[in-house]
Amino acid sequence: MIETTEGDRLFPPALADVARVEFDYDDGEGVDFEPYDAFDSAEETTDWLRHWTGNHELDGDAYRVFGQDGTGGLAALWCVRPGRPLVEQPVVFLGSEGERGVVAANLSDFLWVLADGLGPMEIVEFERYDARPDPALTELAERHATTPRRSTRDIVTSARSEFPTFSEDIDALCR
Repeated sequence: MIETTEGDRLFPPALADVARVEFDYDDGEGVDFEPYDAFDSAEETTDWLRHWTGNHELDGDAYRVFGQDGTGGLAALWCVRPGRPLVEQPVVFLGSEGERGVVAANLSDFLWVLADGLGPMEIVEFERYDARPDPALTELAERHATTPRRSTRDIVTSARSEFPTFSEDIDALCR
């Protein structure tokens, strides 16, 4: 379990701005992402994680869920860097059918993924990296990002090399 504080539930301004964006699903050719305007509660996150893994001893303290895809897969900040702010935690996707993966090493890099016209589900389930830049999300990333713009492929590759055992660690939680 990762120790948390009440301040860990404050929604970052960048995510609040993302929540105001309408993502175009475009009949499966667009982005399947529905951002929230607040984190799921600790109780909701714990309940979901317990059912998703089948392990009813877990708590959801390590995750701050901030969006979903149309099937119920969740996008979350994974609080794996003790003592670091939420915006410096990696972004992960936990799919409704057990898919999972690291999407970006931090919130800033995730904003660049969105600016490329891609969402967490497209990255993890389909390994799509073909950029279709979105002007509104590019402007949002330029306003909030603290990391330089890179290609989505570079962002994902870098994040996954930093956290190479994420999927196996999830497997170890499942019962």
